[in-house]
Order: sequence, then C-alpha cells, then structure tokens
Amino acid sequence: MTAHAPHPQTGPQAGGVRGERVRKVRARMAELGVDALLLSHGADLPWLTGYRAMPLERLTVLVLPGEGEPVLIVPALEAPRVPADDGVFALRPWSETEDPVALACALLSPNATYGISDRAWAGTVLGFQARLPDARWVPASQVTSPLRAVKDAAEIEVLGAAGRAADEVAAALQSGEIGLVGRTEAQVSAEIAARLVAAGHRRVNFAIVGSGPNAASPHHDPADRVIGPGETVVCDFGGEYCVDGDVGYCSDITRTVVTGDPGPEVRDCYAVLRSAQQAAVAAVAPGVSAEYVDAVARRTISDAGLGDRFIHRTGHGIGIEEHEEPYLVAGNDTALVAGHAFSIEPGIYVPGRFGMRLEDIVVVTEHGVQSLNRADHALAVVG
Repeated sequence: MTAHAPHPQTGPQAGGVRGERVRKVRARMAELGVDALLLSHGADLPWLTGYRAMPLERLTVLVLPGEGEPVLIVPALEAPRVPADDGVFALRPWSETEDPVALACALLSPNATYGISDRAWAGTVLGFQARLPDARWVPASQVTSPLRAVKDAAEIEVLGAAGRAADEVAAALQSGEIGLVGRTEAQVSAEIAARLVAAGHRRVNFAIVGSGPNAASPHHDPADRVIGPGETVVCDFGGEYCVDGDVGYCSDITRTVVTGDPGPEVRDCYAVLRSAQQAAVAAVAPGVSAEYVDAVARRTISDAGLGDRFIHRTGHGIGIEEHEEPYLVAGNDTALVAGHAFSIEPGIYVPGRFGMRLEDIVVVTEHGVQSLNRADHALAVVG
C-alpha cells in the first residue's frame, strides 16, 4: 500500500460511531488479509461515511486502506452533498476532465488484495482490474456484511421508528380505512406508498399488493386487476426511514387481509401460517442458528401438509438495505447474536387461487427477541 500521513483526527477517539466502524472494518480486513476496500454504490459507503452516492455513471469510491487516511473520491458536482466527515475520511472531489479510477489507483499498490463493493458498476470493476492487473479482488461484503449485520443501539432505534411508522399503515389497511373492493391493486399500492411517506418515510422501496390468484405470487407487481369480494389480499410494503436527515434504515411488513368471509380453507391455512410465524419468532435467541429459525417455521407448515406451499426463505436481514445478512434459510449456520435484525415472514401460496404471508421485523436481544412490528396478527376481514 502507498503510505499516507495520519489524519490529525484518525486516532482512537476520531469519528464517533463511524470512526469506531472503520476501526472494526480494519480489524476484520487484517484478519482476512485484505489490504484496502474500494466502496462505491451500496450500503457500505453510507454506513461508514453517512453519504449515499447517487447511482450515476460518475464514480464515487471510498478508498479505505488497512492503515492511513481513508479518501472519499467523489464527483465535484456531488461534493456539496457529502456530510461532515468527523475526521473519518478526506474528501477528494474530481473534475469532469479527471479520471477517478486513476486517482484511486494512485493510492493503491499494484499487487495487493482489494475488496470492492458488491454493488459497484461492472464498468468500475473492470476499470480497476485493467489498471491493477496483478491485484487480487474479493467482494467487500466478505469484510463488511457480518459487521453491518449486527446493529448498534442507534441503528435499532431508527429501525424501531421505521417499524412503528409501517405499523400505522398496516393498521389503516386492517381497519378498512384503506378501501380494497372495487379498486385496482395499483391504486391500493399507490395509497399505501403515500401513507408510508405521510408516516415519515423518506422514500418507498416497494408496496406489493396481490389479490385473489395474484396473492400466490410473493413478489407480485400490482397492476390493473380489480380487487373483488371474498379474496385474500397480500400487502407487503416498506421504505427508508431516517432521523434528523441521517442515513435511512428500512421498514418491511406484510399483512394479509380478506375481503369478506374467508371460508374454512383460507381460515385454516391462516391459522397454520400464524402459528408458524409465532413459533419462528419464539425460536429466536442468541446462539441459535439462522437455519434453525427457518426450520421451525417450515416444520409447522409442513406438519399441516402444506410444506410445498412455502416456497421462499423465512427471512432476511434488514438495515440500510431492505435485504442484507443474516438470511434465515437452510444451509446458513450463522449463529444469531444480539443486534441481528431480520424479518420473519413465512408464507403459504396456492397457485391460481390464493396466497398469504405474515411478516414482522425482529431484533435479537441479549436474552431473546424483540419485535419491531406490533400491527395485529389476526386475519382481518375488510371491504
């Protein structure tokens, strides 16, 4: 690595929370033999700097060496958007006639090991590889994801606020305040999105509304189907919530409602679904594996003879990104620890007929689990 003079504020007390995150990242880099991180688009950059780069063709990259001063290389026209750095990094704006890849490579050695953002543009990755052909490249997530997965108290506080805001919208859905019958899925989706913003979200990430047979498609794209009576309607929605203009954290909640008498089959399936979700939440504790929680939810549904109707993992981590580690799925033996935040969202889907999903965001505590969503878990009958 090219040597850098220490920044006057990069000592043990520099940078507050973000400075401490940089120190944790560097410790893990040393463990893994990674000489520097090149962080562009994705959650790692705002997690460490407070700055979320616009997804432009112009390169933004944080060069974070194992030692020395981190440098945030950013287009000059974007530099005014970069928040105060608290001494964590130096800012290097680049003009339209400069080559930002060359600027970054000038800070790097030609034959070291570098972690590059998983979300970086392919053109960015290829540009670095062309200039540093003898370097070894690994995903930056090998370093950062396990660290970002464990939320600190401030992050959990924002996730909790996001969850409460999403609960407000879910309550409006379950009470019938958001009308369904006679409206298209797209119209209901738009109202849910507007209510998320009104409840304090900075932006909406998704507002899935699947009715009748469309409810059997977990990621259904709401369109012009008119919602009718006697149907299940799956509403899965979330967005980015921030406090005091800081980096946003995500909400994600799913509630299933019915537009009239659900009938015995739907009622029985929902009872199984609710039991599976409750059992999975109750199974969460420090030291339990991610795959165990998935297995608990899956076993409850399988024991009811509906195992082939549960077609996705039980949950995903959440934070700056709506999907991140840890993933609750078979094969993931990651042991849960206090601070892990994730969804628990089993589903039952009968193709061509109906579907249902029930989702909360939970956080692992020192002694168990805390749910960040409190919206009613019962199968609401609405109009």
